[in-house]
Amino acid sequence: MFANYLIGLREGLEASLIVCILVAYLVKTDRRDALKPVWLGVGVAVFVALAFGAGLEFGSQEMTFKAQEALGGSLSIVAVGLVTWMVFWMRRTARHLKTELHGKLDTALRMGTAALVVTAFLAVGREGLETSLFVWTAVHATSNGTTEPVIGALLGLATAVVLGWLFYRGALRINLAKFFTWTGGMLVVVAAGVLAYGVHDLQEADFLGGLNNLAFDISSTIAPDGWLGTLLKGVFNFQPDPTVLQVVVWFVYLVPTLALFFAPAGLLSRRPDAVRASSSR
Repeated sequence: MFANYLIGLREGLEASLIVCILVAYLVKTDRRDALKPVWLGVGVAVFVALAFGAGLEFGSQEMTFKAQEALGGSLSIVAVGLVTWMVFWMRRTARHLKTELHGKLDTALRMGTAALVVTAFLAVGREGLETSLFVWTAVHATSNGTTEPVIGALLGLATAVVLGWLFYRGALRINLAKFFTWTGGMLVVVAAGVLAYGVHDLQEADFLGGLNNLAFDISSTIAPDGWLGTLLKGVFNFQPDPTVLQVVVWFVYLVPTLALFFAPAGLLSRRPDAVRASSSR
């Protein structure tokens, strides 16, 4: 439940902040007449995201077991790729997000109502589609037939909306760069579990081999339906009997991704010739 709450909070807060920045800029520049097109774009984006999530859920129910596993595994990998790109992008641009959105909004204001709707839709729609896809894959990865993962994701989204409103009202101020850095790091850990689960789905669909080649089996020590197994599965997508391929994929993704994510910003931006020159001194 915590993992899904984190996903809803992190993804929802990005969308909430984007809406707050757009609305606050229009209010401060005395362009309240442009609020309706912006809210229309936001509403359409939310509707598309919900329709996308509903399509994934109800469409998959009509498939055979292997087709469901193939779809779930494939979308898990896509979702992990999108979320990984998103957390790196947000870490790099969090401090300049307001300026970037203001520039896009100025351009849209000059172009007219339709441009405002499209700008708001694209700004929020991307976050909405990413949220729907990652929440769907994460819920299926952590669900044991209960509604707790869905409740966790909804609570995270609700918290994000409240925090966004508080930001807009000026009642809450936090260091967004640090917030997105640490929540991004935790989201990478969650994504590693989703990726491993997606690989297991593909193994069950016979797209990948090694389904019976287990890395270890501690089910007798940590029961999957016990409190500890449920907690570990809900937070880390832990499985007491993973395959060798799952464990390898988990480590190959998690270790270098976290190392790059928490690396000093200047380290990755230095040019190779500058690095060689400094090392030769």
